[in-house]
This record gives sequence, C-alpha cells and structure tokens, in this order.
Amino acid sequence: MKHPFIFKAEKSVEAILYIGQNVGEPTFHRISKIMYFADKAHLEKYGRFVSGDSYVAMKHGPVPSGTYDILKAVRDDSLTPMADVNTAKQAFIVEKFLVKPRRTAKTDYFSDSDLECLNNAIQEYGHLSFHQLTDVSHDKAWQTTDENDYIDIEQIVDTLDADYLLDYLLDPFPE
Repeated sequence: MKHPFIFKAEKSVEAILYIGQNVGEPTFHRISKIMYFADKAHLEKYGRFVSGDSYVAMKHGPVPSGTYDILKAVRDDSLTPMADVNTAKQAFIVEKFLVKPRRTAKTDYFSDSDLECLNNAIQEYGHLSFHQLTDVSHDKAWQTTDENDYIDIEQIVDTLDADYLLDYLLDPFPE
C-alpha cells in the first residue's frame, strides 16, 4: 500500500519542539522513538499519524523520515535541500544529536488527539534509555523490514490491535 498520509513539515517541527520540551535529553533517537509510539497509538485510535511522516527501519529502530531530514538540515548535515529549514532553525538548534528548543512549541498545530498521543508516548517512553528505546521499538514492523528501507504501513498496522484499520486506510469513505 502506498503511504496514505501527507507529511506536514511545520507540524513535525512543532512535534520536535514539543517532545524536546517535555523529555530529558531530547536526542534524535529519543524524539524519533517517541514520534513512532505516538504515531502508532494515533493510528490505532484515530486512523492517522500525527504529522503524516513515513518510517524507515534503521539500525536502532524506526525513524520518521521527514522529521529526521529536518533534524539533519538544522544541523547543516543534509544532502536534501529543505524549503523551510530556516523556520526549523528559528525553532531549535542541534548540537550533534541533541535538540535544544529556542522557543515554546505552538500547540495550536495539534489536535486534542495529537496531544493525547504525544503526551502518552512521552510519559511511557520519554524516560527510557537509548538501549531500552531501541529494544522496545524493534517490533514486528521493524523486524520484517530491511535496514534503511521504508516500513510499509501494513507492517505497522499489523502490530496494532485494530483489524478494521487496513480496510479503513484502503477506503476511508466506503459507499
């Protein structure tokens, strides 16, 4: 199945900030894993990802591709030119792998359900160590995908307790 969501870079910047303000040591890794768990929960309950990102199976677990590109661009370490990198650079700085917010996240970018899932993921996973986050994110979706390949949405859905979800994603407005 083609990735069913549209990536919203501005919302991703706000998610990076929001997570960065609510966890100790907001590293690329920690932010990526919290986004993954928030997106999985939001997909299961509400049928979409928070910022519409796609996930890549990397060595230390799933990584939100667009969000990772933003983080690398702010660090001036990206081969992909980004139109809105200046907006992101005004929002936060990156020192190696650590994100340092320059301002407060604009929560009006988020729905109540977005904030619910982000907050739950922060609470449940925000305190875990690098190795604990890596281990817990090495789920079936990650395991069934080759390293550096995109994780199919079907693989992520398969990790959830939502039998109806794949049908909904294939045809959200049946006649």
